[in-house]
Amino acid sequence: MQSDVQDMGLVAQGWQRILWADGEMPVLRLIRERFARERPLAGLRVAACLHVTTETGNLMRTLQAGGASLALCASNPLSTQDDVAAALVEHTHLPVFARRGEDRATYYRHIGQALETHPNVTMDDGADLVSVLHSQRTDLLGDVVAGTEETTTGVIRLRSMARAGALRYPIVAVNDANTKHLFDNRYGTGQSALDGLIRATNLLLAGRTITVAGYGNCGRGLAMRANGMGAQVVVTEVDPLRALEAHMDGYRVMPMPEAVRVSDVLLTVTGNTAVIRREHFEVMKDRAIVGNAGHFNVEIDLAALADLAVERRPVREHVEEYRLPDGRRIYVLADGRLLNLAAAEGHPAAVMDMSFANQALSLEYLARRGRSLAPDVYTVPPEIDQQVAALKLSAEGVRIDTLTEQQAQYLRSWQEGT
Repeated sequence: MQSDVQDMGLVAQGWQRILWADGEMPVLRLIRERFARERPLAGLRVAACLHVTTETGNLMRTLQAGGASLALCASNPLSTQDDVAAALVEHTHLPVFARRGEDRATYYRHIGQALETHPNVTMDDGADLVSVLHSQRTDLLGDVVAGTEETTTGVIRLRSMARAGALRYPIVAVNDANTKHLFDNRYGTGQSALDGLIRATNLLLAGRTITVAGYGNCGRGLAMRANGMGAQVVVTEVDPLRALEAHMDGYRVMPMPEAVRVSDVLLTVTGNTAVIRREHFEVMKDRAIVGNAGHFNVEIDLAALADLAVERRPVREHVEEYRLPDGRRIYVLADGRLLNLAAAEGHPAAVMDMSFANQALSLEYLARRGRSLAPDVYTVPPEIDQQVAALKLSAEGVRIDTLTEQQAQYLRSWQEGT
């Protein structure tokens, strides 16, 4: 099948960067070596809707080594690295449908092209592929055995489908593996979102007031990293437990209408819609910077901001200025899309190593068990989580204790007390 990528002249650069990332992904590399010997994915047709990055390139190489036939499309219009897309077409010969900056129509056309391979496993990041399958391409559902989902937003959508009885096949929520959300979401998003902010603005964070909207694992990581760079961190939340945790972690917690009045930078990581909206824009400080590290570009109500503005213009790459009638300026980063992927390179390869190891091993699990599972959203089997953690520790040269027989017996028993 013919691919649709931006520039095949970028092959050498893309392949070089894929191999560089591979050096930071020892767990996935060990899995790839085993997959090449055992071929546990032989016969599987996989349609993957993921961010087309160097790390994803190494995941595709791993699944291919395991015997899967693959088609890859982008899960966000601004996250594709065009050199990686070209390199994958040239070096792995798998069909890739992804162009950085593609419009909405092209984005969904690419999803349709990936589905034309008649997959029996889906691999999604945000559940757009699953959504199209269940709404527009129901004729293909008969071929699909199972799937995986990479991110929080997608898992939320899929669980909603499952509750409504609309989900037609089982999906493993890779996002919910401990070796994914405790590390990728926290350390990956924490570093890469600030990387995107700094690349886009060249802003000094020390002394600035930065509001983090949402204190899930991504918000925790973002707040922690911003605090570490000297920022004064404010957290907004709707969940009392998370708000209390943010308060006890030392951050200022307040409602968004108060936070916008004091913030130099506001970053959303909630997975919800209209987190920053008209009434917030109306009272923001002059030169406030607004960005999003949640999956979809719905967290910032850009339509409301455009309606308020008397002028808008690009002022830097990935920075657009909106001038309001009273002269205040509000700066939006990366068109409200994923800041860490649109303005930077996404998560570091070392943390994606664990996330994509979970993807590869979950696919192996589904190759064996997928047909026996009812349509629902499933957690990653604990033994996969443990295996990924153990492999990562080994790769990092970290050794840990093991229980003695006496300790193991004590934990199994109930007879011993005070």
